Amino acid sequence: MTAAPSSPRKMFSSVAHLARANPFNAPHLQLVHDGLSDPRSSPAGPPGLPRRSRNLAAAAVEEQYSCDYGSGRFFMLCGLGGIISCGTTHTALVPLDLVKCRMQVDPQKYKGIFNGFSITLKEDGFRGLAKGWAPTFIGYSLQGLCKFGFYEVFKVLYSNILGEENAYLWRTSLYLAASASAEFFADIALAPMEATKVRIQTQPGYANTLRDAAPKMYKEEGLKAFYKGVAPLWMRQIPYTMMKFACFERTVEALYKFVVPKPRSECSKPEQLVVTFVAGYIAGVFCAIVSHPADSVVSVLNKEKGSSASQVLKRLGFKGVWKGLFARIIMIGTLTALQWFIYDSVKVYFRLPRPPPPEMPESLKKKLGLTQ
Repeated sequence: MTAAPSSPRKMFSSVAHLARANPFNAPHLQLVHDGLSDPRSSPAGPPGLPRRSRNLAAAAVEEQYSCDYGSGRFFMLCGLGGIISCGTTHTALVPLDLVKCRMQVDPQKYKGIFNGFSITLKEDGFRGLAKGWAPTFIGYSLQGLCKFGFYEVFKVLYSNILGEENAYLWRTSLYLAASASAEFFADIALAPMEATKVRIQTQPGYANTLRDAAPKMYKEEGLKAFYKGVAPLWMRQIPYTMMKFACFERTVEALYKFVVPKPRSECSKPEQLVVTFVAGYIAGVFCAIVSHPADSVVSVLNKEKGSSASQVLKRLGFKGVWKGLFARIIMIGTLTALQWFIYDSVKVYFRLPRPPPPEMPESLKKKLGLTQ
């Protein structure tokens, strides 16, 4: 086989080194896939091309990436990416979220998404569509910090516990467990601002701003006002996040395997981000469907005083919990796609390691008799 130029070999060596460090990938499979080989097990190559040692590959990675995969800096910057992706996207979609909430708590008045926008504009004007933007931005920024930052932490932690082979075999379960663990903490951070946002959006005349609503809620109900919705929030957000991360990870894997006509290592950064956006939108549609019933309960619960989640669920009934689903699919599909796109863009901007889709470890292939 004709030798490749020095620059592509350096790039492929970098990818190969990252694949070794990735707990979901085989140590040597990416090398074979890229047409490279381990210097210990094969000839030096055609004359004129120096052998690439692990030290040289590591040096190339250090030049390309700003930190090591799984380092403290890596987790902190991932958390920053979560703040930017969740805080900005949720705030941008406040008008749609407001109408969706009003459709859930007062379906007799707000009969559909377009009808809801029409009534809101007539009663509150364009300014009314921005109600609740401050608690939305603060709450979902904190949620994004925990959601994405802790997901990366738990993914590395659980994969190290499982080991390379089991992490590959049980990777979907690993994604589900890591995302559920991260969302548990993310919802505790989100709950106070979510309760305040819903109160502002669904109770006309109660309060128009965060600084008016929060003290009023505390005076009326104490801390309970801010955390009474945390259990139904877990019911809504944990299944949503499990679907968001697991579906996204497996969709990216499938797109590169069956749709994208070339390996990820040969795709440019913009091409990789397009794959990220498409996979994010697909994941978002499933997220919306899975989490919508609990979202309806949370919206009604945060509007009313003294109600429990079970009472609200009983009153809404099966049909009632699905009100506003179409608006939520549009919102969450777009939201999830943009969040993944922004999050991955932040990783690219800060030159963070972005491990390729997982491949079967070489040791496992040998156990299964797939290689000699």
